[in-house]
Amino acid sequence: MTARIGMKNPVVELDGDEMTRVLWALVKEQLILPYVDLKTEYYDLGLLNRDATGDAVTAESARAILRLGVGVKCATVTSNAARKAEYNLKNLYPSPNATIRGILDGTVFRKPIVVAGITGAIPAWKRPIVIGRHAYGDVYKNAEMAIPGPGRVELVYTPREGGERRQLVAEMEGPGIVQGMHNLDESIKNFARSCFRYALDEKLPVWFAAKDTISKTYDGRFKELFNRIYEIEFKEKCEAAGVDYFYTLIDDAVARVVKGEGGVLWACKNYDGDVMSDMVAGASGSLAMMTSVLYSPRGAVEYEAAHGTVQQHYYRWQKGERTSTNPVALIFAWTGALSKRAELDHTADLEAFAKNLEAATRRTIEEGDMTGDLARLASPAPARILDSWEFIDAIARRLMRS
Repeated sequence: MTARIGMKNPVVELDGDEMTRVLWALVKEQLILPYVDLKTEYYDLGLLNRDATGDAVTAESARAILRLGVGVKCATVTSNAARKAEYNLKNLYPSPNATIRGILDGTVFRKPIVVAGITGAIPAWKRPIVIGRHAYGDVYKNAEMAIPGPGRVELVYTPREGGERRQLVAEMEGPGIVQGMHNLDESIKNFARSCFRYALDEKLPVWFAAKDTISKTYDGRFKELFNRIYEIEFKEKCEAAGVDYFYTLIDDAVARVVKGEGGVLWACKNYDGDVMSDMVAGASGSLAMMTSVLYSPRGAVEYEAAHGTVQQHYYRWQKGERTSTNPVALIFAWTGALSKRAELDHTADLEAFAKNLEAATRRTIEEGDMTGDLARLASPAPARILDSWEFIDAIARRLMRS
């Protein structure tokens, strides 16, 4: 047997939950470990371990990514009341993605994985739409309160040097709810810089969309800082490269996107990017057919599967069923992380392996072996639908021959 490819430094591995956790292990066992002497610093972000550690493991894993430079993350469950009861949790914790992104900051870029023969729901799209999602703040670092009865709700700012500013939120006439969000100027500016750098590398026009007509201060600040970074730092470079930039309202951007041909970088605030990336992935074919990578301004990079943990498939798997869950996003999270590790460590054979695994995955689908989510979109239709284990076996056979 040919010696496995060595690694100089590890990647940070963040394990996850439910069906994606099952497939995560299978992808490693069948597609990576036979070829790579894999080095990882492992963190178990499964829901039970997060609960057992008081969620400390999540912050530890994020700090490890900053230290080692490259992370790869499986999909994880965000706990809610139903999950608390199901898993007998001690507490509810924030989204692990929100915690990690809060520590890393930066921008998440999500791009559909294009495969010949798979036609999405919007046939006008000729080229992939890349979502640039700001990775800090907004609803993911919010403060919430249930209001029990009539009273006044205010925003209060207390400067460190003393004094106070107040702004009325609402005179509550009865029970209700209230939410506070924040963001940071420096994070917004780094978001803009990341988007323009990505656009210059990929030669893509940049659309930034928010809702400053309604949120005049909050979204207005995003618009102001994004435009400032463009004018001062990137305008000349973008014009020289033929990379256009414009701002529009988020509802106008949606209308433009569904009628356009694609081939743009759509920059979104955190929540907008969460929603719109799933829309783009679903319309392009499948939520499991999208890459997701977080670039931190501190130089670290995290690759992840951007979809959920496929809860219903997991329940069926627990009953002994073989599900047809698509593992492509999990595979591409690994190939992205290994390729980046290879780039940083100057290990060409590791980078070549990552590219070969991506090519073998695409070729498997293009040659008619696929899971059920893709079979419905394939032309011609496959002779039969593969379960996840058969699909990974089909990739493994092609990888072995490459």
